[in-house]
Amino acid sequence: MMQQYFGLKQHHPEQLLFYRMGDFYELFFDDAKKAARLLDITLTARGQSGGQPIPMAGIPYHAAEGYLARLVKLGESVAICEQIGDPATSKGPVERQVVRILTPGTVSDEALLDERRDNLLAALVGSERGFGLATLDINSGRFCVMELAGWETLLGELERLAPAELLIPDDWESNTPIERRRAVRRRAPWEFDRDSAFKSLTQQFGTKDLVGFGCQDLKLGLGAAGALMNYAKETQRTALPHIRALTLERFEDSVIIDSASRRNLEIDCNLSGGRDNTLLDVLDHTATAMGSRLLCRWLNRPLRDMAVLQSRQGSISTLLEQHYHEELQPVLKGIGDIERILARIALRSARPRDLARLRDALATLPSLQTALQPLDTAHLRRLAEQVGTYPELAELLERAVIENPPAVIRDGGVIKPGYDAELDELQNISENAGQYLIDLENRERERTGLSTLKVGYNRVHGYFIELSRGQSAQAPADYIRRQTLKGAERFITPELKTFEDKALSARSRALAREKSLYEELIDRINLDLAALQDTASSLAELDVLATLSERASTLDYCRPQFIEGSQMHIQQGRHPVVEQVLDGPFVANDLLLDPDTRMLIITGPNMGGKSTYMRQTALIVLLAHIGSYVPAQAAELSLVDRIFTRIGSSDDLAGGRSTFMVEMSETANILHNATDASLVLMDEVGRGTSTFDGLSLAWSAAEYLGQIRAFSLFATHYFELTSLADTDPGVANVHLNATEHNERIVFLHSVLPGPASQSYGLQVAQLAGVPKPVIDRAREHLAQLEQQSLSQQASTSGKARHIPLQNDLFASAAHPMVDILRGLKPDELTPRQALELLYQWKSEHA
Repeated sequence: MMQQYFGLKQHHPEQLLFYRMGDFYELFFDDAKKAARLLDITLTARGQSGGQPIPMAGIPYHAAEGYLARLVKLGESVAICEQIGDPATSKGPVERQVVRILTPGTVSDEALLDERRDNLLAALVGSERGFGLATLDINSGRFCVMELAGWETLLGELERLAPAELLIPDDWESNTPIERRRAVRRRAPWEFDRDSAFKSLTQQFGTKDLVGFGCQDLKLGLGAAGALMNYAKETQRTALPHIRALTLERFEDSVIIDSASRRNLEIDCNLSGGRDNTLLDVLDHTATAMGSRLLCRWLNRPLRDMAVLQSRQGSISTLLEQHYHEELQPVLKGIGDIERILARIALRSARPRDLARLRDALATLPSLQTALQPLDTAHLRRLAEQVGTYPELAELLERAVIENPPAVIRDGGVIKPGYDAELDELQNISENAGQYLIDLENRERERTGLSTLKVGYNRVHGYFIELSRGQSAQAPADYIRRQTLKGAERFITPELKTFEDKALSARSRALAREKSLYEELIDRINLDLAALQDTASSLAELDVLATLSERASTLDYCRPQFIEGSQMHIQQGRHPVVEQVLDGPFVANDLLLDPDTRMLIITGPNMGGKSTYMRQTALIVLLAHIGSYVPAQAAELSLVDRIFTRIGSSDDLAGGRSTFMVEMSETANILHNATDASLVLMDEVGRGTSTFDGLSLAWSAAEYLGQIRAFSLFATHYFELTSLADTDPGVANVHLNATEHNERIVFLHSVLPGPASQSYGLQVAQLAGVPKPVIDRAREHLAQLEQQSLSQQASTSGKARHIPLQNDLFASAAHPMVDILRGLKPDELTPRQALELLYQWKSEHA
């Protein structure tokens, strides 16, 4: 047995091998030690190898799902090894074979997946000059590829996609940010070869080339896609008919959001790693899990395609007109997650309850078509046509599958009585064998008149008719002697022999027949797989549109208007998440950025609402770019190409980067990539270093953004920055106001024109619970510092300053030499006059 184990294990060195032995999956050697540690199961020993006990750990096969789920969530891969031989006929160990490999990115079992999140397998190849990235959702067949340049872009995409498993070539350089990700698998470099990939992909899709998918000219992208396809086939050990196309994702089609900005905006994951109080959490009232996943994809990839956005807006508007969403959503709840059910059917791992849920979904489609009938928007009509109905398949599943089937086909009991005559007969024999033998005994006694006749059964000789030795000579001619005992004779008849053949094998034959019928049902559904997948896709989109309609109605959202030119005008905008968690009313605010005003310098107290105001702007813009209504009274905006946020402070200790280094890296990314069509949110830039260094960096960053003419919201406590509005006409000052009452601060959260008058830092500290002696001492220090500042401003000579201060980079603007130089006209000076001026200035300022 161990020889057999080693032979299998050498083909799966990286995976935990679940080796089936009777009613258990056993693990040996290092696999056993690892599983015992990860699953908290007992580590034992059995037999010896090299004079040492063999470590062993096991789990019951019927409870394997829970253990597998834990391992997959930890990023482990498992090879499932089953007994495929017959123990009754095997000489030596029963033949075993690895029938399936479970990896974090390729699991399809319902119990191992989060129903509301995509579970993606990704492959990556290339270098900083260019990357090829492909993703596959094996639970839907969605297969995408892209090519991109630069680490920031790549990390932003990986943040968006959050793959459960990532394949990279074995020769990938070490010490890159990729290495720190969980469930990274190194594969042979030749698996990423473009030519091999081209052959593999055309074979999968049954096409001559990839022109129809727009991927013909890709190089790195195709290499990544080919590696993915080979890995999926290797792990599933079956055909993948539900993977029918390869979609090319282009950056110019979407609004690009980098990884830091995604985290800051808390689109579908909050800063603690959960789902609560995120944008998705507020919006996700979908009726189906596949609708929830589609909404998450929309939010994470906002679009710049005006036609798509307007078709979605038009559909939401139509659904809102007569509250049609209220009729659609209850019907959609009866549909279920048919997207993943169809994937399991394609992978031939579907369970009986999957077929029952598909049956119920197909039975619901006619009601859905009735609900969609009044909707005449082109987009909704197209979705309705794609949904269709499947009366023949619905009727077949209704006839074939019982109302509430068991969880697995293993023990039968799935197929309805009356569906198959042969199965009914076999089940009838198996269930009614006892009654048949009683009836046969009574009938034979009456026919023969022999009082000692009885019908029996034993394992060695099977069924028999027994007569006493005295009456055995009177046995009818059709009785065939089977066995002679001391006081009796046993016989068999042709009728009993026929029954025996049926009865002894009836249960196993019934189970085999039922499994065969089940496989036939899977085959029949697969005939309509492509159309059913299109139906699932359209149902998910209808679910999302109905949900966005309901949210717009319930939460009082408006339809944003996209306009030509370059403008962002939001009237009475609100933060979609914050307004849901506040006990009181949310204070709405306006925002206007247009060709004349490109940047708002935002000042005001901490806790005053600066970050909320900035984030709500980004979320409103993001929602508009998925085709949704937005939390505002009105909104007019032009298309944006990117959303950047530099908000909050965090370090990257594992990467060797301090808080300030992280802040500067994010700032650099923004300044390098922002355009005049980008939305940029900058909050407290420069606060991670000394005052004047920070002020200098903030000032120059704001100036640079002003030159780029990006839509910019720049929040700061450096009041010096408010003077930018005096020198740059594209900059305007706004502030969030607050007032003091009895030395305590009251935040009013209203955005008003002009700079703030003070920062209220001590009042916020008091509100946070800082001890009163500390606050009082801080007031004294503040008074001294303000007095020193006034004294320094009043001093006209640098020599008069006795307090050592860091050089103020902006103080030079007030130096008298600047005024002299500004008034000087060099073209009117003779060389002698210029030289005399230099000597004069040197003597005056030595």
